[in-house]
Amino acid sequence: MTKYIIRRVFYMFITLFLIATATFFLMKTLPGSPISSASKLSPDQLAIVEAKYGLDEPLPVQYGKYMLNLAQGDLGNSFYFKGASVTDLIISRLGPSLILGAQAMILGVSIGIILGMIAALRQNSIWDYGSTFLAILGISIPSFVFASFLQYWFAVQWEILPVALWDDGWKSSVLPSIALAMGPLAISARFIRTEMIEVLSSDYITLAKSKGANGFEVAFKHAFRNAIIPLVTVMGPLTAGLLTGSLVIEQIFAIPGIGEQFVKSIMVNDFSIIMGTTLFFSVFLIFMILLVDILYGIIDPRIRLSGGDS
Repeated sequence: MTKYIIRRVFYMFITLFLIATATFFLMKTLPGSPISSASKLSPDQLAIVEAKYGLDEPLPVQYGKYMLNLAQGDLGNSFYFKGASVTDLIISRLGPSLILGAQAMILGVSIGIILGMIAALRQNSIWDYGSTFLAILGISIPSFVFASFLQYWFAVQWEILPVALWDDGWKSSVLPSIALAMGPLAISARFIRTEMIEVLSSDYITLAKSKGANGFEVAFKHAFRNAIIPLVTVMGPLTAGLLTGSLVIEQIFAIPGIGEQFVKSIMVNDFSIIMGTTLFFSVFLIFMILLVDILYGIIDPRIRLSGGDS
């Protein structure tokens, strides 16, 4: 297990190196620069600013300096946000994104698992049809559509919760969390239903019932533990996406999170923030994938990693 984790961490660094390299050169292919749109500056002033940020140097030199700084944990400074450190900007925006993502994941997965189990245990009943209908809605309708409906009914019509902004305590996080939770809810319900129906028809479930196991033991002790493995697979990347910020939802609700800042940086060609945020997303995603692989061996004893081999 230890050798496996060490090898995966080594591959993580290689992956991050490739992502950082690809992102750097892709940014350089974009038209314009963070300061070229500043029409009020004279050509001499533009040259001075470019020299300050190293934009006048050859591309290989810029790449070498960027990778050297990155190896030291320096993501650079923002062009748009008054030269602030990209690392500090990400940290300052991380809180709201983590709160929304965690709430959405807990709410969506919890309700989705419950609905999926009810649908599997009550197959072809009204509970099954209702759960399947909710799962289809959650998958087929984008989260920003749910967000618009939530804003209209709960904020505009009933005036129960604020429409947007992040200045009303926990109430400000309710609507965006619900909108974000619809995706995990639908995925969880669909996976748990499908897998539990298959598991409940297995021979070892029949054996457990013949030995006198009650419905609760069959559902939770035997069926659920095996049915949750495919769900864990998809929850890793989905959790990374939710916890690092939803671009659309944070824009709709004016949440000062990472996603909202990322959109602004793209609009003004702030290369440093774009590259730093992309790398941050990548680190989180790769870590979650590694965590999922480790959880396999915990959830299912049949999946063991010994000596680095699966």
